[in-house]
Amino acid sequence: MVFTSITFAFFLPVLFILYWAIPKKTRWIVLLAANIIFYMYGGALFILLMLAIALVTWWCARRIELSPDRKKAYLVSSVIVVLGMLGFFKYADFAIGTVSSICGLFSLSFSPAALRLALPLGISFYSFAAIGYVADVYKGRIPAQSSYFRYLAFVSFFPSVLSGPINRAGDIMPQIDEPADFDYDLAAAGLRQMLWGFFKKLIIADTLTLYVDPIFDNVRFYFGMTLIVSTILYTFQIYCDFSGYSDIAIGTAKLLGIRLKDNFKSPYYSRSVKEFWSRWHISLSTWFRDYVYIPLGGSRASNGRHNLNIMLTMLLSGLWHGADWSFVIWGGLHGVYQVAEDFCHRHFSKKEYRGMKERDIKRSVPWNIGHGILTFAMVSFAWSFFRANNTADALYIASHMHRGLGHIAGSYIMMLNNMHLDGLKLTYLIVLIVILMAVDFAGLKRDIYGLFGKLPMWGRWLIYTGLTVFVIVITLNGGVHQEFIYFQF
Repeated sequence: MVFTSITFAFFLPVLFILYWAIPKKTRWIVLLAANIIFYMYGGALFILLMLAIALVTWWCARRIELSPDRKKAYLVSSVIVVLGMLGFFKYADFAIGTVSSICGLFSLSFSPAALRLALPLGISFYSFAAIGYVADVYKGRIPAQSSYFRYLAFVSFFPSVLSGPINRAGDIMPQIDEPADFDYDLAAAGLRQMLWGFFKKLIIADTLTLYVDPIFDNVRFYFGMTLIVSTILYTFQIYCDFSGYSDIAIGTAKLLGIRLKDNFKSPYYSRSVKEFWSRWHISLSTWFRDYVYIPLGGSRASNGRHNLNIMLTMLLSGLWHGADWSFVIWGGLHGVYQVAEDFCHRHFSKKEYRGMKERDIKRSVPWNIGHGILTFAMVSFAWSFFRANNTADALYIASHMHRGLGHIAGSYIMMLNNMHLDGLKLTYLIVLIVILMAVDFAGLKRDIYGLFGKLPMWGRWLIYTGLTVFVIVITLNGGVHQEFIYFQF
């Protein structure tokens, strides 16, 4: 089931009424049933895989608690089983193709048929949530859940099961086991967050799709400013698409009295790539930090080992996103960015510039703007590898972005023609991006959804009604309806 479907528009109100109408002690049962219905709507067969992963991780966590002398064996076993299932469905063809290519370099014959397995919905997300649960039990951070079905309610939690956020058991299971009383303010904040998420997805992301996809699907016909502008537009498209999903998911959970942690915090206002990853897909970046980066030694190791830890973590993050070398390169770029930032910080941070110390420099407006623009440019360039249909296309984009830029006026006109943009359409896109960035700027130091709640009632309802009508009118009159980008992961 998809958040933007008519089915969900009927599903959620029915669940909301039923969930709050029954006694607290049985709400988890209704939630579990809703989770199963929601997931099976997109493919009944794949629910068996989720049930199996939940069963393995639940049992191993129980054994860790009951047999502490063998807890490491149970942890390793659960990780191997879950990653094995994830790897089989997601990376089998990638591994076959890679081995076949390597064998070809040595004139060896190895060309088995691709398996072409369908990727189970949400497997990358709920697998990581399940592994995190076992690891937290192993570390003694949380107790093991005695009930398999209560644990399953966490793993299959419908708002986040398909595309995150990747929840931590310690945050969610207590809220499922001991439901809170109905909180009108929380529910209202959830509706506001959902509305903003729908706006970002249906109005901004799906509009940008019209101009981004034709270019990236035929990159060999374009160069220069066309590739640069389409990459920048994709930078905003993927943000609105993914953060829009997260907003809808978090808002939906709030309607049920369950608080999920933020997954995005104005990432394009970051002044370094390291800061970007503290604001972008936070649930994934903190997962890799806690379960990969820190166990590898984190920043406590030598400079060389620290840099290696960063690179390994980012390469794995890239591979998590997709079974193609373009995703690995994307992760590697972010690793290189952070290693370079760390090098510059260690070698130049303690030096003075024209009598100004580092602390004063970082407070200056030019420093913040300059580093913000540089970070945005580096992140946007990396997105071209993420969006490209394959590694060859990604390398073509990287090597042809600069062509024709010596003739700005001609490049600009060619870009407009290639992307089928005119003055009105371009202005519309700019207005949408300005609205997005203005809201993100307002949310840098305050809760933007709570801020809306403090407006006069007439002001709130004016905004709600305007956004709702705008979303409905645009989507019903030629709007493009695209799946959420992160469904493919």
